Order: sequence, then structure tokens, then C-alpha cells
Amino acid sequence: MGATVTDPFVGRLVDSRYEVVSRIARGGMATVYLAVDRRLDRDVALKVMHAHLAEGTSGSDFVARFRREARTAARLTHPGLVGVYDQGVDGETSYLTMEYIDGCNLRRHIGERGALTVGDALRIGESVLDALAAAHRVGLVHRDIKPENVLLASDGRVKLADFGLARAVTEVTATTTGTVLGTVAYLAPELVVRGDSDARTDVYACGILLYEMLTGRQPFTGETPIQVAFQHVNNDVPAPSELVGWLPIEIDDAVRALAARDPDDRPVDAAAALALLRRTRAALDDDTLARHAAVAPSIVLPTATDPAETDLEAPGSDDDSRDDESVAGADDETTLIETGDGRGTTVALPIGLGVGVEVLTAPPADPPRTRHRARWVVLLAVLAALVGAGTWWYLQVGPGAYTTVPTIIGQSEAEAITILDRAGLAADPTAAFDAEAPAGEVVATDPGQGDRIRKDGTVAFTVSKGPDYVAFPEGVVGAMQADAEAALVAAGLKATYAEPEYSDTAPNTTIISATLPDGTAAEPGAQTIRDTEVRLTVSKGPEPVTITSVVGMTVADATAQLEPDRLALAPTEVYSDTVAPGLIVDQSPVAGAEGHRGDTIAVNVSKGPEFVTMPNVVSKQFDAAKAQLEKLGLTVKRENVLGGIFGTVRVQSAPADQPVKVGTEILLTVV
Repeated sequence: MGATVTDPFVGRLVDSRYEVVSRIARGGMATVYLAVDRRLDRDVALKVMHAHLAEGTSGSDFVARFRREARTAARLTHPGLVGVYDQGVDGETSYLTMEYIDGCNLRRHIGERGALTVGDALRIGESVLDALAAAHRVGLVHRDIKPENVLLASDGRVKLADFGLARAVTEVTATTTGTVLGTVAYLAPELVVRGDSDARTDVYACGILLYEMLTGRQPFTGETPIQVAFQHVNNDVPAPSELVGWLPIEIDDAVRALAARDPDDRPVDAAAALALLRRTRAALDDDTLARHAAVAPSIVLPTATDPAETDLEAPGSDDDSRDDESVAGADDETTLIETGDGRGTTVALPIGLGVGVEVLTAPPADPPRTRHRARWVVLLAVLAALVGAGTWWYLQVGPGAYTTVPTIIGQSEAEAITILDRAGLAADPTAAFDAEAPAGEVVATDPGQGDRIRKDGTVAFTVSKGPDYVAFPEGVVGAMQADAEAALVAAGLKATYAEPEYSDTAPNTTIISATLPDGTAAEPGAQTIRDTEVRLTVSKGPEPVTITSVVGMTVADATAQLEPDRLALAPTEVYSDTVAPGLIVDQSPVAGAEGHRGDTIAVNVSKGPEFVTMPNVVSKQFDAAKAQLEKLGLTVKRENVLGGIFGTVRVQSAPADQPVKVGTEILLTVV
């Protein structure tokens, strides 16, 4: 009978809101159902945690971590991550609601099609890494990358599911049992041996995922989880071209870089790995990207797998729950150990001493047969002693004496202290201003999240006090450059500079404008975040221009000609015998000289010739008459009659009281 009929949750209304339609998948931690959100009238994936996990001494911790990690996942916003909508409790049922993805997961896709084309494998790998990069940037590690958690929507989108939930499982298991829970086929060596994980652990799993998409199988196989784990710890991942000979070396290099045994040899995080894959794609031609390995499709359950714990039913099942055909925002947490057919299961392995020293120092083998009971007794006694000594070392000195710093960034101070207290760690909070995080939220830890720390250690963390606001100082615009920068520094701000600009009004080296990073003008007294960079524009003074000639023009015409260069005229009227009245006689600076916008050009404007009134000098002595006329600007010529012995002027050539042009020659007749 199918899950739709037998599952008691089908048809149930959870939390008076979510109507369960059918079961999608069941795993070791939770069951995922297709449900209808009656309030918003939309399909959602409803993930219900198994009730037995909330029981016992670790039950409350497990539920708390389940909810906290759900909140953490919900804060992540990226088109490649399955969205988390809601989290709650209905009676004894803890649940999450998530984005429902209509499609299938990558495990089903590979099982139905075999190896993918090189282009599709790189595209899916890039999509997974792009989504992981968003999480790595905020200090979160997925730690359960596998094909079951990569969802392929029917419209071509790639979604990464179960972010944060695998971390909750791992933390509880490691704390309470000294084991590490995960998918053996994708576990990084450092996670198996020491229980350590960081962003590079996810990168390793992505490398194994890429290998599987390209070749149709996983790099390491075995009949037991220990055999697979042994190979991850002790062997390098083989080049994909060893199975698919035509794959280029660029593909081999990319896969082996992502899945390097030593974490230091891998890209530091998903963003770096994504850049590597994009470079690899760019180096390949279209024909190579379109090829795929000739691997026959196969969906087969391994002998060690319990079909009831997977998202695939046994052949002939009449299950109508749409298992794996429409995939929810989280798939079955029960993952599969790789065997000859490419499937596997989630297992719990001892971390630290047990795996790193005893289990993985030699390949697994069948237990040796003994002929004598006495030998068994001795062996058991020695083994008990070794186990006792090893346990003491493990718990007091070795990895068992350490834990990892839990996720507290983004939590309030009180929540962070509670989380650390549950992990057996002391808290040392300090407050500091932060330009981005809201007040009261944890923004940094020391040691960092996910780093190793002794179980009785202290985690120092910083709580945001919100942005540190300062007032923008007065008098920056219009001040000399040095004075403006000093004023900004004194106010707690930083000065950067735009390209200097010419200004008709601002003198050289003074500040024309001050702009904030958002492009708005910085107003005196406005509140600005401390250490904000203020962009200053410095004046280069008026723009240089070449002086043009205005000689011979009227003042009005000259003014119009000089207006585009904002040059001004300073006219002075002068007499001129050669230039008509009203026209410019000369200018200073002269034409062709270099000046600046706003300069003043001095010009002399003609008043025409100068005239004087002719005086009467008749009967005056010649010398006196000459002096009088020359003083008026006239020239004098003497003409003697009878020898001019008396020196008296008898006749003048210009009549008295008439206007005479300056410079005119006056003939005086002298007797």
C-alpha cells in the first residue's frame, strides 16, 4: 500500500493552516510532505521532524537547534537556495514550511540519464557553488552537499536544499555521541578524521559531485561505510579522464582542485571554486561541452540500503505519493553510501581517534579467525586497555576535548550566551559600532564560527551598537583643500577626491563640492556614519582662455564677443584723430595673450578729435601769444612784416572765439 494511504499525516491539517496532500520523501530525521497553505493558497513543502528525536536528554537541544538553524537558513536570500517560509510547533510536531520545487533531484536525474554532458555538469556545479557562496559569505557551512540536496526544477532552475539542517544534526550528534553524521561518499577527509569542517569541506563535496555528474559514478566505492571513508582519507580522487578518456585536462584539474585531500590545496570557499569552474568552462569548446560519457542509466538500490529510508520505492510499489517526481524544498535526510550502483546511505562514524588512527590506518578487512579461546581473551584484554587509554586521551587531550564554535552571528546577545552555554562554552561579549548590523546583533566571534575550541573554552563575540553617527562639519565647501580635509578628519570622516574642476567663482585649491557615497550633497550638520568617505571636488580656478581682438569695435559689440569667455570690459574714453568716435582705439591685454575666464580687458574708446576755442592774441607780443596757443595744443608759425621789429601780433590766421582742432597750425603776423 502506498504512503498516501498508510501515512497518518496525509489529509491532516497542521497548525490550522497546512493541509497535507501527499508524502514526498522520508528520511532519518524528518518526513517531507506536499501541503497546501490554506492562508496563502499555495503549494509548500512541509517538513515534519520525527517525534523520537525530541525525546531523551538531548531532545530539547535537538529541537532548539532544528529551529535555530531553520531561522538561520531563512535569513539567507539567494535564487539558488530553497526558501524557508515558516517554522512552528503543532502539539508535539515540529515542522518547517519551505518553497516547493516542481521537478526532481540530481540523484534521480543521474540515475535516469547516466553521466551528464560536460556543459550541464559545469552549469549545475556553478549553480550549487553560487548558492553556497552566499552562505559562506556569512560564515555558514552546509556540510551535506549531495545529489539528493540538489533540486532540478522543471523550468531549468537549480536549487540547493536543506541548508543549515545538516549542521544541526551534526552538532547534536558530535556533542552527545562523539560521532559524525553525514554522507560517506561526499565526506571530506578532515571531517572524517578530526571532525573539522569549514567552507572548504563544502568545496570538497562539490568536487565529488562534479566527478559523479561527469562520469556517472562516484570516485570511491565499497561494501561498507568504513571502506569508503578509508579511501577518502588515504587516496587522492582519481582524474575523471581515467574513466572517460576524452575528457580534457582542464576538467581533470578542476575536479582534483575542488576535491584535493589537503584542505589547503582547495579553493578557500565556494566563491573561489565558482571562479575556477567558470574559467574551466571558458577554456572548453562547444563540442566538448556537448559530449557526455557513455554510461547507461541505472536506478538500483544497494544491498545495504533500506528502501523504506530512501526517496525511491522498491520496484513494483504502488506508492502514489509522487516520491521524487515533485521535489520539495528539502529532501530526505537519509543519504546513501556509494556502492557499485552509485547509491548509498547516511551513517554515523566515530570522529578523531577512532577513525583517524585505528580505523583508517589500514584498509578494512574481515576479522581474523582464531583457533584458541585464550588468544581471544588476551586480545580482548589488550583491546580493552587500548580503548580505555585511547578514550582518556581522546576526551582529555585529543579531538574529544574540543568542540566547534556554534553559529551565533546574527543572534542577540542573550541568544548567543544561551547557545554558548548549551555548548559548554563561556561567553565574553563586547560592544562595538557597526555600519551594517542592527544594534544588539552579534557581528563577529573569536574564535570564528566552526573553528575548534576546547569544550571549557571562552568565545569572545562582538555585539553591534549600530552605526556610529557624526555630524558633517560646517565650512567644508569653500574652504582651502587642506583646511577642508582637516575638518573632515576632526569630525571622524575620511576625504577622497574627484578630478579637480575649473570654476569661475571658486579660487584655485578651494573646495567646490562635497558628496556622500550615495551621491547626495553633504549638508553641514547632517548625521553621517563615522569613517564615511566624503568625495571632495577641488577648484582649479577659472579656465584659461586666449584673448581676442576687439579694436575697432563698439563697446556693445566687443561685450557680446567676450561674453562666452565671461571676459569683462573696462572702457576709457580718449580723443583720437584717427579712430571714429565710439570705436575702441586699443586694448590691454592685447589680442593673442593668455588670460582666464572672468578677466577684465581694459580698452580706450575714441571720442574723436579734440577742439579748443581760439583766443584773441592780436596786439600781444609774439612770445606771449605763442605760449598761450601752444598751451592749448596748437602749433604756431611766425610771419614778420617790416622785419617784425616791434614783435607785436597784428593778424592771427584763425578767428577768435571759433573752435579749432588741437594740433592745428596758427599763423601769426608780427610787425
